[in-house]
Amino acid sequence: MQKTKVKRRAVTANREQLILRVREDLAKCGFFVTEPHNLRSVSFDIIARRDDQLLILKMLSNIDSLSQSDADDMRVLASALGASPMIIGLHSSASELDDGILYTRFGLPILSEKSFETLMLEGIPPLVYAAPGGLYVRIDGETLRSAREARSISLGTLAEAAGVSRKAIQMYETGMGAMVEIAARIEEFLDEPIVVPLDPFDFTAEMAESLRILEVMDGANKEIFDMLREIGYTVLPTRRCPFDAFAREEELLLTGIGGDEKLVERKARVVGDLSRVTEKRSVIIVRTDSRIKTIEGTPLVSEDELRRADHTEDLMRLINRRERRAKK
Repeated sequence: MQKTKVKRRAVTANREQLILRVREDLAKCGFFVTEPHNLRSVSFDIIARRDDQLLILKMLSNIDSLSQSDADDMRVLASALGASPMIIGLHSSASELDDGILYTRFGLPILSEKSFETLMLEGIPPLVYAAPGGLYVRIDGETLRSAREARSISLGTLAEAAGVSRKAIQMYETGMGAMVEIAARIEEFLDEPIVVPLDPFDFTAEMAESLRILEVMDGANKEIFDMLREIGYTVLPTRRCPFDAFAREEELLLTGIGGDEKLVERKARVVGDLSRVTEKRSVIIVRTDSRIKTIEGTPLVSEDELRRADHTEDLMRLINRRERRAKK
């Protein structure tokens, strides 16, 4: 019991010291800063203003201690005040926060103390954001397309050099984020910078949603979600829903992830029913190949078959073929 109390006091002291250091950095930048609101009933710690820029900040020793309710409250308050919310932290439950990387929890931007100091005092924004599956960067789609066309490089050639599908290159050219190593291969091949700096204070609802999607892409289905994304789908995982995700492209593809046979059969019936009512396509991705290729009209695609697909068109051809056979 005594050790627990000592640990709690140490955490509290670290957080209080962090709040004071952040206030000092803001004051150096010309911000008018409120006194710390170190109360459990308040979702933020300080509010800072400089001219038209208003910030709502919360400091945490461990960013994993951020609650959904505090994050929701900060977003509502920021929206009402026209402010930018941000979390500044020291570490997660797993490790220290890396400098120069934008993290996120519950759709809120998170920076390490050093990253925040570098941004505020030196004007150097982060280039990389972290999400389950790796580190990502934002792509300047127009620069990418212009550089490729100026060099008469086809989508297929660039896709091969980057190790992705042609569809993925097309999506990068519309501004979709890419993993750091993929962006690096593209920049090396084109000899042109294409990465856009991140502005944590311009954290739009669209960006928050895209990062929230990446946050929940974890667990047993993550590898399958990643494969769907690599061939060109925008995968939106779901919670409290009969299916596990849906892919929003040319046709909205309801995607159920199957494990054991009984679960696959149950999901296929539910997802198939939803598919009929919504008039959307449905598919069940199963871990291993099976003699059964459809269940009540819902195609089954094995993980190996998905892995062999290079484009969304490859998967759709397989789905179409199995749907036609089911109707015979």
